[in-house]
Amino acid sequence: MKGTNDQRAGLLSGIGAYGLWGVVPLFWPLLRPAGAVEILAHRMVWSLGVVGIALLALRRWSWIGELIRQPRKLGLIAVAAAVITVNWGLYIWSVNNGHVVEASLGYFINPLVTIAMGVLLLGERLRPAQWVAVGTGVAAVLVLAIGHGRPPWISLTLAFSFAVYGLVKKKVAMGGLESLAAETAVLFLPALGYLLWLGAQGTSTFGSEGTGHAALLAATGVVTAVPLILFGAAAIRVPLSTLGLLQYLAPVFQFVLGIVYFHEEMPPERWAGFALVWLALTLLTWDAFRAARSTRAQMRTGAARAAAHTAPSAPSTEDSASPSVAAPAPRGSTDTP
Repeated sequence: MKGTNDQRAGLLSGIGAYGLWGVVPLFWPLLRPAGAVEILAHRMVWSLGVVGIALLALRRWSWIGELIRQPRKLGLIAVAAAVITVNWGLYIWSVNNGHVVEASLGYFINPLVTIAMGVLLLGERLRPAQWVAVGTGVAAVLVLAIGHGRPPWISLTLAFSFAVYGLVKKKVAMGGLESLAAETAVLFLPALGYLLWLGAQGTSTFGSEGTGHAALLAATGVVTAVPLILFGAAAIRVPLSTLGLLQYLAPVFQFVLGIVYFHEEMPPERWAGFALVWLALTLLTWDAFRAARSTRAQMRTGAARAAAHTAPSAPSTEDSASPSVAAPAPRGSTDTP
């Protein structure tokens, strides 16, 4: 019963995380007339405060000393902070400048970019279906570029920056809250300095647009941290295959909001490009499930063979009449599938 409740809680947390990431385009326009860079700076500053409170409540501080003693990991954290700055800033600008649909495409193609980077940078080998999916994704980008007269640079920048961010995070190997705290700590002083400079110039909207506007800018920390906390709760309770499916909720919600709420145009060539991307993601999902089933089947077969090799043999008629005991199977004799 406890396992079932944990999985249900994990599923709800995952839906909450990706659902909040999916509807966040509704939040950024509320922060006007603040520009994208000012919003980004507030997001960095207030996120550190919210995450710091969460870590204080959870009493998770031991990692700080360990991190300080690892210059290489600190360097990777700095790279992650720089990359996520590009991702966050461009996404906020895209939403507030009428490019929600194009931004959603970036997170649709992100899994394809991640796979391609795995091949190019990590020497990973792809299965045939994965090659077809990547090729379909490239065709989608070409269709969108030809139809629109230019490459979908917003989508590509968001996809590549988030893929690089994921790669660096994999190398860092830290928890979600801890890594966000470290990244925002790196960004805190430059962001705070920029906000102070805006205030000195008299161009800051914090305070000058009323208490409600200031509260919304401060809420960027909550908007950043809460989905991450929910994601962390989901990641330890539900299978990765389930999380892999849930991740598509965010760009789906963003895509629907872009068309239905923000009334962005969807000419035929854009529909064609999105259709190719969705086809590629369908292939990836099908291939992932097939590979997972094959792996589970091999593990069951291997376990059955191991049990068969290690189980004591039934005594023969001669053995039962003798006081000696049959020798056990030698270690390491288990067959591998």
